[in-house]
Amino acid sequence: METSAHWGTYPVEVSPDGREVVAAKPQDVDAAPAIGNVVSGNRHRSRVTRPAVRRQWLEDGPGPRDRGPDDFVEVGWDTALGLLSQELERVRSRFGNQAIFGGSYGWGSAGRLHHAQSQLHRFLNSVGGYTSSINDYSRGASIVLLPHLVGPRTALDLRYKPASWADVVEHTDLLVSFGGVRRSNTWVVPGGHERHIGSAHARSVGRTTEVVFLSAQRDDAFEDIGAEWIGVMPATDTAVLLALIHVLVVDGLADDEFLARYTVGADEVRRYVLGDADGVAKTPEWASRISRTPAPVIRDLAHRMAAGRTLINVVYALQRGEGGEQPVFAALTLAAFLGQIGLPGGGFAHGFGSMGDYGVGVAGSRLPTFPQGVNPVPDFIPCARISDMLLHPGEEIPYDGGTLRFPEVKLAYWAGGNPFHHHQDLKRLREALSRLDTFVVHETHWTPTARHADVVLPVATTLEREDVAAGAGDSRLRVVPRVVEPLGEAREEFWIYAELAGRLGSDFTEGLDSRQWLERIYEEWRAAPGSPPAPPFAEFWRDGGVDLPQDPYRDTAFAEFRDGAPLGTPSGRIELWTPLTGHTSPPSGGARPASSTCTCCATSRPTACTASWTWATRASRRRWPVGSPSG
Repeated sequence: METSAHWGTYPVEVSPDGREVVAAKPQDVDAAPAIGNVVSGNRHRSRVTRPAVRRQWLEDGPGPRDRGPDDFVEVGWDTALGLLSQELERVRSRFGNQAIFGGSYGWGSAGRLHHAQSQLHRFLNSVGGYTSSINDYSRGASIVLLPHLVGPRTALDLRYKPASWADVVEHTDLLVSFGGVRRSNTWVVPGGHERHIGSAHARSVGRTTEVVFLSAQRDDAFEDIGAEWIGVMPATDTAVLLALIHVLVVDGLADDEFLARYTVGADEVRRYVLGDADGVAKTPEWASRISRTPAPVIRDLAHRMAAGRTLINVVYALQRGEGGEQPVFAALTLAAFLGQIGLPGGGFAHGFGSMGDYGVGVAGSRLPTFPQGVNPVPDFIPCARISDMLLHPGEEIPYDGGTLRFPEVKLAYWAGGNPFHHHQDLKRLREALSRLDTFVVHETHWTPTARHADVVLPVATTLEREDVAAGAGDSRLRVVPRVVEPLGEAREEFWIYAELAGRLGSDFTEGLDSRQWLERIYEEWRAAPGSPPAPPFAEFWRDGGVDLPQDPYRDTAFAEFRDGAPLGTPSGRIELWTPLTGHTSPPSGGARPASSTCTCCATSRPTACTASWTWATRASRRRWPVGSPSG
């Protein structure tokens, strides 16, 4: 039988007694090596097999404490659920639901029903809501920045309708990637894929297109594509990008007609790179002192980029550090000065080499989803500000042209993710978690996050529960059968939330068990307008899945803009510079005004948006960061 995870779809073999997975043999030629861990991982000694409570929390009660090494006491499910329901009731009745943080990052399952984040959010919504997190670690700066530069819809299209690998093969003379094009990143697709296709596409590029990648590491690109490496010191890409713009301006290679017609602020950028604004010309020599990239190499690359159809790519990793918005902003500006934005195989991309589904060129189908309900609590934080929120309750921070106030959180509930893998400063995160009264974690294994929790609940793995799976642009919606029984006392998270909700007087299940919910979300998807032809649930389950349309999207991001359609920016053009203007800020405390509109889906409730949303505001002013290490 076959099963799916974020790193692929693969067949498994089970022992005769049905208790253990004994083999996982991927048929996909580009399968992720992580599949090799399936056999040992599901029954590994690090599995959480019974509910466990931190001894100090059990004996002394909830409260701030060092959540370092401590022993855990295993308890029965009735005891664990009783303790947890009492603690949830204490926090919400004494401090309000905003004192519960449910910002779980949610990478626990490829399934459409047992998606850990969706299940947790539905449960917390059913008991009155929670402080949420928005954006993500992968594109945290870009999600906020790009809607202001190119409009919300185009920013979304840069993720889901970029120039495809096929476009690059057919039209691109030179692909310049800041950060490389790593093969290992193409193994990962949220929701999983029937078969990996990003690797094959990338290999084909090397036969038709010259590829240059700029990175601190020589191995940041597929060997198969024969890419040329240009070394750049970490966090100095912006300096190189500005120097490339300087060469285009000084050597008369900039597309002035494109800049005049399609952008706002190009004259200010010229002034900046020429040094008129601050007395420092952003020459290749200037950039070389910062980046250690040789000035002649920068100058030569600028001329090569102007000589043919060029696509500039920025990987997600570049915007994950301090000032991470700068290389994204600068690369878009460089693409504008080349004048090829909106042309086939040219312009700007943000994600090649970052995700396995990026650039596959397929208009992804709408997929079944487990409804989360509505969160009545307006408080939220950007996901990477967890430590700040816990360490500085009540503090105000600027966010996207407005101001947020950190709520005072007493209980954090985490499911399906591991912040000790994602977060930036683990020592600081550990200190922040010590401020909580209670930290609850659902886990399959004793991860670092689980070891910092007060209550750890054992959950079934993907191999131990039924689901349906597909990722963006996937070729098939797949049945994911239960392969083996849950280990020890592990339970489906659906069951855990149903039990907790019952104790708290709320309705999580609507009278359905998890199999009935699978049928419901499938049938609702099948009946929805725009869904592809699909058989009834029983037939779908018997056949193991249903094919999804693989329709190429006709227009990539910026194609209609190039043809004259305005962007969703105030000017209708690419905004390389914005003068000081007024803006409407979210009110203090992080509350979303009732009249606010989600700028990427035009709904009146941003909490219901299926994509990342931003406030419909103007940044107070955007200017190149003169004093930063990269500019």
